[in-house]
Amino acid sequence: MNTADPPRPELCVGIVAVRGDALLMVQRGRGPGIGRWSLPGGRVEPGETMAEAVVRELEEETGLDGVCGELVGWVERIGPGPPPFHYAIFDFAVMLLDDRPPRPGDDAADAAMVPLGEVVELDLVEGLAEFLADHEIIDTIV
Repeated sequence: MNTADPPRPELCVGIVAVRGDALLMVQRGRGPGIGRWSLPGGRVEPGETMAEAVVRELEEETGLDGVCGELVGWVERIGPGPPPFHYAIFDFAVMLLDDRPPRPGDDAADAAMVPLGEVVELDLVEGLAEFLADHEIIDTIV
């Protein structure tokens, strides 16, 4: 691929895990959106199903175990980088299997259960508040 060519789309998964009245979130430690808050997730590895990627990414980014559920929705993120990126992200509902607090790992700078009413107060990655409101995870966006 020529460096001037746009990047090929990469298949990614995201994790929508609500426990009580709080949403599991991570602060990006690298890559697009560094320093901003997002849903845990990442690339699907070769030979891996999306459900397997959800469970793996959950453990890598938060130290938690869970079960992958239904597809919540999907988004595309395309940006100039550096390096340029094109991600097709499929976000799945996840049932957490324990009450442990999340701990940041892998490429997360921080991890937390954020009260649903406080999610929009964070410095979120672009489009996340709208996605969460559109899919009725949070009530409204300001």
